[in-house]
Amino acid sequence: MREEMRDQLVYREGEEEAEKEKDPQRCRIGFPHKSVVVVGYALTSKKTKSFLQPKLEGLARNKGILFVAIDHNRPLSDQGPFDIVLHKLSGREWRQILEDYRKTHPEVTVLDPPDAIQPLHNRQSMLQAVADMDLSDSYGKVGVPRQLVIKRDASSIPDAVTDSGLKLPLVAKPLVNDGSVKSHQLSLAYDRYSLQKLEPPLVLQEFVNHGGVLFKVYIVGEAIKVVRRFSLPDVSKRELSETAGVYRFPRVSCAAASADDADLDPSIAELPPRPLLERLAKELRRRLGLRLFNLDMIREHGTRDRFYVIDINYFPGYGKMPEYEHIFTDFLLSLVEAKYKKRSG
Repeated sequence: MREEMRDQLVYREGEEEAEKEKDPQRCRIGFPHKSVVVVGYALTSKKTKSFLQPKLEGLARNKGILFVAIDHNRPLSDQGPFDIVLHKLSGREWRQILEDYRKTHPEVTVLDPPDAIQPLHNRQSMLQAVADMDLSDSYGKVGVPRQLVIKRDASSIPDAVTDSGLKLPLVAKPLVNDGSVKSHQLSLAYDRYSLQKLEPPLVLQEFVNHGGVLFKVYIVGEAIKVVRRFSLPDVSKRELSETAGVYRFPRVSCAAASADDADLDPSIAELPPRPLLERLAKELRRRLGLRLFNLDMIREHGTRDRFYVIDINYFPGYGKMPEYEHIFTDFLLSLVEAKYKKRSG
């Protein structure tokens, strides 16, 4: 966001208190002149704590952005007025409330449309947009691992895997991705008979050796930020032949597992090419209809340009993203600026 826009979003001295008396929640003086951008947020307490950190709120205030908690006990239409609604709550009732609100308040930007988020809550549909793209250009190729969905009957898994032609080892992930700790727990299965120990509904993905490092690609509108995280280690052919069973792992891509400062082989540590990420992000924004999400990407070990997307998450833990405060606040201001230009154009 340009410096003059930042300056325009500061209150005019002497008018702030007068405007507050007219409307205690908003000091609307008319964009793009002096105004406040009001962002209503509906987040879990855990998400609120990780996202709305003091540094973000302080920077937002300096840029003229006010975060206001949405009261779940009051009708949404009775609250505000809001310029933007940020949300990450689950449940059919909440989705309906938001959809109704979007229809009656088209002037408010809802991040993001509930119907667009839904496919990311199911790992069967989560990666479909990437699979449909099969992105390949001079900078590399991006695909998804071969996978199989098992909805019930664990005893049928070995035969289903054989019939599908999936190769061991296999990563097992819960089918539902609702942001809970359980939905991010992984298992690695080394032999087909141990697959019966897994608990459907789940998705089985072929494990791709990737040097034990994954890339978390954070997307905020058109901004892209990439960080390295430690991941599951490679599995050798010898290890596969000598190992049996199912091994469970907690969430592997957590803040404590940062690999950004680790002494890694350059062929493993090298970030995916920027032009490839920009094309991928642009196409996914269009196909998914989302502006706030992240990708977990891996590079196939032994290659330089073969990448796989293994997970997509809506409104991820931006608090772990470097410089997220500046990136996010600039993004919010750009939404309001774009809407103002559209109205006045």
